Amino acid sequence: MPVDGEGVAQGEQLTLLDLPAAPAPKGRARLARDGVQPAAELPVARVCVDLPPAHLDRPFEYVVPAALSDAAQPGTRVKVRFGGQDVDGYLLERAEQAEHEGTLAPLRRVVSPERVLTPEVRVLARAVADRYAGTLADVLRLAIPARHARVEGAPAEAPPATATADADRADAPRPTVDAEPPSRAPAPSTAWQPYRGGPAFLQHLTAGGAPRAVLSALPGPAGQRWPDALAQAAAACVAGGRGVLIVVPDARDVVRVCEALEASGIGPWAGGATGGFVRLLADDGPAPRYRAFLAALRGQARVVVGTRAAAFAPVADLGLVVCWDDGDDLHVEPRTPHPHVREVLALRAAQQEAAFLLAGHGRTVEAQALVERGWAREVAAERAVVRARTPQVRALTSVELAREGAAGAARLPSPAIRLIRERLEAGPVLVQVPRAGYLPVVACGRCRAVARCGACHGALALASAQAVPQCQWCGRLATGWRCPECGDGGLRSVRVGSDRTAEELGRAFPGVAVRSSGARAATGVLATVPDSPALVVATTGAEPVCEAGYAAAVLLDAGVGSTSTSLSAGEDAVRRWLAAAALVRPHGEGGVVALVGDGAPGPTQALVRWDPAGLAARDLLERQTLALPPVVRVAAVTGTREAVQAVVDRLELPPGGGVLGPVPVVGGSSQIGVARRAGAARGAAQETLDAEVRVLIRAPLAEGQAMARTLAASLAVRSARHEGGIVRAQVDPAEML
Repeated sequence: MPVDGEGVAQGEQLTLLDLPAAPAPKGRARLARDGVQPAAELPVARVCVDLPPAHLDRPFEYVVPAALSDAAQPGTRVKVRFGGQDVDGYLLERAEQAEHEGTLAPLRRVVSPERVLTPEVRVLARAVADRYAGTLADVLRLAIPARHARVEGAPAEAPPATATADADRADAPRPTVDAEPPSRAPAPSTAWQPYRGGPAFLQHLTAGGAPRAVLSALPGPAGQRWPDALAQAAAACVAGGRGVLIVVPDARDVVRVCEALEASGIGPWAGGATGGFVRLLADDGPAPRYRAFLAALRGQARVVVGTRAAAFAPVADLGLVVCWDDGDDLHVEPRTPHPHVREVLALRAAQQEAAFLLAGHGRTVEAQALVERGWAREVAAERAVVRARTPQVRALTSVELAREGAAGAARLPSPAIRLIRERLEAGPVLVQVPRAGYLPVVACGRCRAVARCGACHGALALASAQAVPQCQWCGRLATGWRCPECGDGGLRSVRVGSDRTAEELGRAFPGVAVRSSGARAATGVLATVPDSPALVVATTGAEPVCEAGYAAAVLLDAGVGSTSTSLSAGEDAVRRWLAAAALVRPHGEGGVVALVGDGAPGPTQALVRWDPAGLAARDLLERQTLALPPVVRVAAVTGTREAVQAVVDRLELPPGGGVLGPVPVVGGSSQIGVARRAGAARGAAQETLDAEVRVLIRAPLAEGQAMARTLAASLAVRSARHEGGIVRAQVDPAEML
């Protein structure tokens, strides 16, 4: 190279002594020295690792090796090195520069090139985690089903599991939605005609709008029941060229909605086609569930029907989200962070500008709050239509039965017996019982003290007339039990279950078939019953459907659920009663519903008048006065006293926020309570120290996000410091007591 007289090579850039050298690109240079060749473009991967500790709720950066660059795309499953072991994770995004100052570890491998985490679901999962003071990893564990490699690699022509027996036949036709749904005419809207605003709601859906509605569903003939209303709304949205997501409480409801979808012209998705519906149901098994998930993910199925976890289904071009019966506790996820389907779908509708439909026979206070805030519109029928479509309701309270004398005080009074005998000639009669089993609670025959286990102090129950009393907590048999209060060994019933009720009805109506439906019944939960004279004894939520409608229904033990200390006791009782009453024929066809027992006045009148919205409005007004949910946001922190206090002390509450408690949890279900009930021998001071307590954190509705944020930060500090004790936190708990 030529040099000048000073010995400096010509064309060489002189060093500026006063300026620092340009920094090497973060991550890339260090990894290059370690022998890892980064990807040429976007070499940094931000990954959500699938680990539960709260202090790990943030993306971690890894380098993308050049060999994995094509497969490592946002949304894919990956394996990374974390804490000295290989862990699962989801690749959230790729970037050009790293924020981490040190050396980045490389991705271990890409588990699958399938992008199972869509951008919409990722944003939704983050919002749900923030709302419920949880972590993104916890929410993604609920949102994305486990991978099934054989299904993922199978050709698209493999047929999915279908919803009905006819669809399972090889020769059964498999209708699908056209690839160009906007050209299709919408399905008839017969189920929506009786409601004010019902036809307009469907018109908005077909036109591509995003209306929000709360539907008070009525019973009716075939084609006008609640599954038909949901299916016709889905058909209107599909006709407008968009996808639909329908979430219901259980598998029986999924089957009914799928049958209604077929009647509305939307058939089950068939492999290789575009259009139709799939169902996301854990009971179907891992392979069918993952196949349905992939059909929705790839945009092949336009409608998804499922239970709780389906609220996160990756529906392409989502236009409508539907939640049926939001008051059912099956809509609350039992795993952390305990999201509610209603809130998840509301967040999703707002984020993706989709229509929102909340439907049910009853009306929750939360749904009423959406209506009164103007976030959603009420869709309900006129009173004349309500009277024509519903059965006659009689409330057989103690006041009504006073003239019956001693017979009126029976659990099944003589008017109810007469009603059953009269209506059995016209068809089956439904008997709803709030408790399962034979005698779920028994007491001393002399002093009437509740019989309890001598080992753990749990309540004793009888499984049959000849059975030995058994503890409902530890399962021990209480042979030779004697009352610790008076020494008597006799037992009497305190609560009567469905099995005992069926036994008593069988003796009272000899020659009449008695069918039992319930999770603990010998026949399980019945889906349907024939239209023939029979007595159908069912626990709440397990009432089978009679296609022609029940001739009558008797709802027993009205005071059991409607007079508890729960905030939602009244609305839950009305919702369960209405679900059974909706299966009965209308008043014009002789349908009668008898409510037996002294239920709370408000719920009883709401059932007699068939006015759940009125009860919800009154309850909401009371909660506004008392500053109770859903007017305010509440979080419950439960656990050992010192651990709970440490979490609460770190909170930075927003304006208007406050802390209630701590108060002892009576009969707690934590590990501590179980150990104490099992008879752990410890001193009184230690037992007081380890007692389970609960603290309620309350904040104004507008500051709910700030409350959840500070709670999540406190839990993250607890996780990082490995603090002892037990703590469980839940935002928007179902119960505050």
